[in-house]
Amino acid sequence: MHIVQLANFYGPKSGGLRTALHHLGAGYVASGHEVTLVVPGTRYAEEELPSGVRRFSLPAPRIPGTGGYRAVDPYRVRTLLRVLRPDRLEVSDRLTLRGMGTWARRHDVPSMVISHERLDRLLEQFLVPRPLARRTADLANRRMAGHYDKVVCTTLFAREEFDRISAPNVQQVPLGVDLAAFAPRMRDDGWRHSLATGADALIVHCGRLSPEKHVERSVDTIAELTESGGNVRLVIAGDGPRRRALERRARGLPVTFLGYLSNRTDVARLLASADISLAPGPHETFGLAALEALASGTPVVVSESSALREIVRPGCGAAVADLPLAFASAVSGLLESPEDIRRAAARARAEEFTWPASVRGMLSAMQG
Repeated sequence: MHIVQLANFYGPKSGGLRTALHHLGAGYVASGHEVTLVVPGTRYAEEELPSGVRRFSLPAPRIPGTGGYRAVDPYRVRTLLRVLRPDRLEVSDRLTLRGMGTWARRHDVPSMVISHERLDRLLEQFLVPRPLARRTADLANRRMAGHYDKVVCTTLFAREEFDRISAPNVQQVPLGVDLAAFAPRMRDDGWRHSLATGADALIVHCGRLSPEKHVERSVDTIAELTESGGNVRLVIAGDGPRRRALERRARGLPVTFLGYLSNRTDVARLLASADISLAPGPHETFGLAALEALASGTPVVVSESSALREIVRPGCGAAVADLPLAFASAVSGLLESPEDIRRAAARARAEEFTWPASVRGMLSAMQG
């Protein structure tokens, strides 16, 4: 069958959504399906990716304050869909492309939407009071779920807002991690020594430097550890609209900003070479960066307010309150455990999340 994947907020360089779309698309192709990916771009372009996925980029304006993300006009998408004639429609956008479920129903195309974020949490980020955020989200989610044949959530955390409205067409399918690219064997002791600059422990934060990721909590964690006598260094890999503010916040602290790492092999080397990875974002609905750290054999300290509490277990990391002191205490506790045991536990947990299993789950949702 011909599967068309639709997405806005598809990063030009990297990001969890881009990673997920590419792995799922490649898996669909390997399963014998034709796959077309439609995303925003600077201009119209058509190309075939190494995986065999055909990718269309449609001209789209930048969204201010997002660090380069674009959103294509739904009219352009609908025009292209009439040409592509999909057998199945997979939508990875609940906001700017929310009307695609209606289009699919009118054209008798089975459709599903993957919920990559929680609408109630998104509204709370914009300072909407929690009761109002929930009521607004419930109304929007009820309408959206009614327009698609299937709503797919990657975690129980993401599913909670649909269970709250008793949506009958929800299915939970975890995402996966590239266990070959991200592995303990990628550790680079020479690079680690250079990055640590004499520190006893190397801590990393990988991801976009944007407000919802709360990277400042990683910086403040290092401040807590340093003040209590810890000899640690934080390396932040990534770029985004918060970088300058974060650099100001980190002045005088053992923090290094690497910027965006374009080579995924370098990201894998960094994660495998670190002692602990931090993922303080309280709104993460899955957290591929944290899972990549676990696959690299590196324990992760995460926000207990996020979906990562479902993934990180004692021994391979910790889920803690959204406070720098809580993160610092968890880091210290993990560093006190034997390195070989904590690294083995991290890798073992990541091995429970594979892309082939995720692909099978998504195809089942499409065809069910």
